[in-house]
Amino acid sequence: MNTKSEKDIKVSVIVPAYQAAKTIAACLYALNNQNTSLPYEVIVVDDGSTDPTADLAKPLCDHLILHPNKRGPAAARNSGVNQAQGEYICFTDSDCAPEKDWIEQIISALDDQEIAGAKGVYRTSQKEIVARFVQIEYEDKYDLLLEQERINFIDTYSAAYRHKILVDNHGFDEQFEYLEDQELSFRLASRGYQMVFQPSAIVFHQHSRTITGYFRKKFLIGYWKAQIVRRFPERAIQDSHTPQVLKAQLLILAILLASIMGILITPWSAAALVIGLMAFFGSTIPFLLKAWPKDRVVALAAPFLLVIRAAALGFGYAWGLITPKPISGQEATIDGLNYVIKRIIDIIGSLTGLLLTLVVTPILALAIKIDSDGPVFFKQERIGAKGQPFTLYKFRSMIADAELQLANVINFYELREPVYKSREDPRLTRIGRFLRRWSLDELPQFWNVLKGEMSLVGPRPEEACFVELYEVWHRRRLSVKPGMTGPMQVSGRGDLPLDTRVKLDLDYIENYSIWRDIVLLLKTIPAVIKGVGAH
Repeated sequence: MNTKSEKDIKVSVIVPAYQAAKTIAACLYALNNQNTSLPYEVIVVDDGSTDPTADLAKPLCDHLILHPNKRGPAAARNSGVNQAQGEYICFTDSDCAPEKDWIEQIISALDDQEIAGAKGVYRTSQKEIVARFVQIEYEDKYDLLLEQERINFIDTYSAAYRHKILVDNHGFDEQFEYLEDQELSFRLASRGYQMVFQPSAIVFHQHSRTITGYFRKKFLIGYWKAQIVRRFPERAIQDSHTPQVLKAQLLILAILLASIMGILITPWSAAALVIGLMAFFGSTIPFLLKAWPKDRVVALAAPFLLVIRAAALGFGYAWGLITPKPISGQEATIDGLNYVIKRIIDIIGSLTGLLLTLVVTPILALAIKIDSDGPVFFKQERIGAKGQPFTLYKFRSMIADAELQLANVINFYELREPVYKSREDPRLTRIGRFLRRWSLDELPQFWNVLKGEMSLVGPRPEEACFVELYEVWHRRRLSVKPGMTGPMQVSGRGDLPLDTRVKLDLDYIENYSIWRDIVLLLKTIPAVIKGVGAH
């Protein structure tokens, strides 16, 4: 174990353990022999084990925390975080043995101050076919992660976070008995925190060895994924870790099962069954091509194992929908049918708005060019849902704004309110005052809505310089798309103090309904007439 005093601790490694007598010693030996100059501590949290886990762990770790009864991995990790001394928190599991440079590699990803968390990788030396298949399955997902500069999915078998960010965001949600690490990473991503994939941070793991063990694990993943999606519905469509082909396979398998039952009713279902089988096999070809040069035996077994995977995940997900857990949210968001209906309204509204924009653009463009030199359209980077930047479009109404933007940032930091009210802004051109007065400069944003970067109704889209100054609770407003209009916009443009604006936005998110969107859209009309419309 490395020599250190509590005040020197830079890294805290937390290992939750339950009934881990067979693996905990190997895990802790690996952690005690890390090649790193960083002073670190190893914290083991025994989550109510009845085997000798605690006795084996005690002489091999710096701190042993005992839960009298099993409370789950989320609670175990939170207990470790509460006692941790390090600036950085690393997580691994009791059935993992990290490589000698694991701490050094996973922490190096956090050298960039913008990065909140990092995810490493699994390796295995197991000989069983199922375990070898699981390893290639993970490597397939790692290939997807390598294509992305930022990720939204961190597994805690090989992970690192900044300690302060974990504490400020209330750690793991203990309502989740499984996939609690996914819930945390999705929650942080929804608040705009940046995370990265670090493939050089390697831990060796004991994968499922048998088909029954593999099926059981995937069923649990499917069940808890259904609970995750209730809180983060957009993750049913995409996350940085899950190949889209997997979702296609789940759908094809459902069609196959329906076809099998349909044969009892009509022979035409046999045709659908044959087509479904061909489609499923076709969907496995990319995986087979990837597996063949690595392990030909696994490649030959892969079609059967991919069916098992799809069946386990599908049945687990269905069971999760039928028997949902009564989970209250840390993260209020727009979910379920509301999410779908809101997007449909956005598409219809934006198409209508773009038709109007096309009609008036020649007239407004000519007026803008006559009034002052410069482009017709104004483009600026704004921060959207999940902290993702996007380019916002407006008709140009200003002369220049770089100087005032700096003044705004300074004033925001010191006084927490903007410098100028919209109608008093000295940067506005003559036509700009007209455009702002009737909110016509906003019309090009219908394009942002159609692209899915904005919504018709939502929080105001903020500039990156303001978001950088957010406190933790402010970041919750980033969980939904910004809007062309919204509670703040109809309440008085941009002249409200920051905290007041954020409280209005959070009330909108936490008490969301389609009817509330309709009311805000209707309120926008008199707000524009009075000159206090969306900006």
